[in-house]
Amino acid sequence: MRIAVLAALSAASALAGADDTFLIRNATVHPVSGPSVENASVLVRDGKIAEVGAKVAAPKGVRIVEGKGLHVYPGMIDSATQVGLSEISSVRETNDTGELGEFNPQLRAVTAINPASEFIPVTRANGITTAIVMPGSAGGGGGGGELQALLGGGQTSYILGQASMVNLEGWTWEEMEVKRGAALQMRLPQMPQSLGRFASLLGLESQTSNVAEARRRVEQQRRTVASFFEDARRYQRAKAAQDPGFKPDLRFEAMLPVLEGKLPVMIAATRERQIREAVAWSEKEKVKLVLAGVRDAGKMAEELAKKKIPVIVGPTLALPIDEDDAYDAAFTLPAELHQAGVPIAFGSFGNQFARNLPYQVANAVAFGLPKEVALRAVTLTAAEIWGVADQIGSIEPGKVANLMITDGDPLETRTEVKQLFIRGKAVDLETKHTRLYKKYLARP
Repeated sequence: MRIAVLAALSAASALAGADDTFLIRNATVHPVSGPSVENASVLVRDGKIAEVGAKVAAPKGVRIVEGKGLHVYPGMIDSATQVGLSEISSVRETNDTGELGEFNPQLRAVTAINPASEFIPVTRANGITTAIVMPGSAGGGGGGGELQALLGGGQTSYILGQASMVNLEGWTWEEMEVKRGAALQMRLPQMPQSLGRFASLLGLESQTSNVAEARRRVEQQRRTVASFFEDARRYQRAKAAQDPGFKPDLRFEAMLPVLEGKLPVMIAATRERQIREAVAWSEKEKVKLVLAGVRDAGKMAEELAKKKIPVIVGPTLALPIDEDDAYDAAFTLPAELHQAGVPIAFGSFGNQFARNLPYQVANAVAFGLPKEVALRAVTLTAAEIWGVADQIGSIEPGKVANLMITDGDPLETRTEVKQLFIRGKAVDLETKHTRLYKKYLARP
């Protein structure tokens, strides 16, 4: 009898002391995968969601997180960012966004993550628990490729590496890793596009004047890319045939999941022609495609929906590109894509502004995107696009406990994230911003 009592007390003590085991009770739970439940509880055990509902019994000795008057949501997912890869743009040593070379499919962004980056706590303080971290060009970010090409600077890179999915908490990149290879990040050779009304401001009107030369260069680049993909297919055939002269190659090994349709290719395309070229190229090469950026995607939304090509939208807080564009072109794009049936997620496409992801999404809601669809786009839909919906994206038993507790709608600017959990562990919400706030608030 005494042994049984001691065992029970020991189990209860262990349960109470576990960092990743607790019960959130009396909160309004928003599973995303189903309707919201008021006065509900979420039981988390060993970092995973064990039970959800209005009649969840609290195990003896479990740690209680009181949620009365609060809301529980799944953590948000930023589907395109460089958080952790770049710290101070003018200090080269703090930027590890890419490597030299035309083809680097074997490189994975997660291995370059700086877990101590100040951008990580700032980003997660707004309820973002997970991110797709994208590689870019060596010596620069991934967002300036088109401008760099127009200016003729930098080395051309076609395959930048593999974007990785990470949780925004951990001492090392191994602890942060969710999915080492989420997508092959690629820059497809394309004709330089006009920068619209921004061209005159940047003094670039003459940069695209030599059309014949630009076309010749792009055709050569496309042949280079086609040759690499053909070499990868030859490697695939040689490996399958167990050719006696077969020699392993890291680059081509990394291409095998792409050729097998297991790893999507993510291509940033802004203008309609670029989007159409990317779609045509993916069909020719028979690879899965994820489009990013896509400011002109509304012009071919039905086609994208028919082909079931997912789109990473962002940023929505942006000015029109052309003088004759509607002022709200970027604001209404998510709603247009959704109405056509295109699967959408949202990306911040940066690092210092990744914290603004909820506001980017909120802006889309203000311009026609249904609120439920918007919330799903940064949770469950994003998880579905990246192939991790069995792990994260909603509040369901068996999934990882990436959760946020708020005092209201997370897409409202006045809402405050009260608590955040990543893999079931409470995350400190202090940031450089809050430290500076406290410092200067106490100034005599």
